[in-house]
Amino acid sequence: VQLQASGGGLVQPGGSQRLSCRVSGGIFSSYVMGWFRQSPGKEREYVGVITWAGGVPYYADSVKGRFTISRDKAKNTGYLQMNSLKPEDTGVYYCAAGESTSPWVGGYNYWGQGTQVTVSS
Repeated sequence: VQLQASGGGLVQPGGSQRLSCRVSGGIFSSYVMGWFRQSPGKEREYVGVITWAGGVPYYADSVKGRFTISRDKAKNTGYLQMNSLKPEDTGVYYCAAGESTSPWVGGYNYWGQGTQVTVSS
């Protein structure tokens, strides 16, 4: 399974950004897609996860109400819609594939390469 994240960039505080994560190379129906982020000097942080089969999302408290995770099975692509962005949302965002809706990095077997999101005026 390979994952490729895209869509990062520079956005002003209060703005929005949508990240995509395209999946290839395997049957993904039994997996979940997790989203994590990492800023310099900090550990990789859980953002949320979605079950690929049922499309049920779960979120970290820090992004609940601002971020929305979805997926398009026909396109083999997951999405992270980020609204009301804050400077503290800055970081490299990663998508990952795992077998359960774990909030831990170790719960994921496959990782995309990451895409930088910078929230700054």
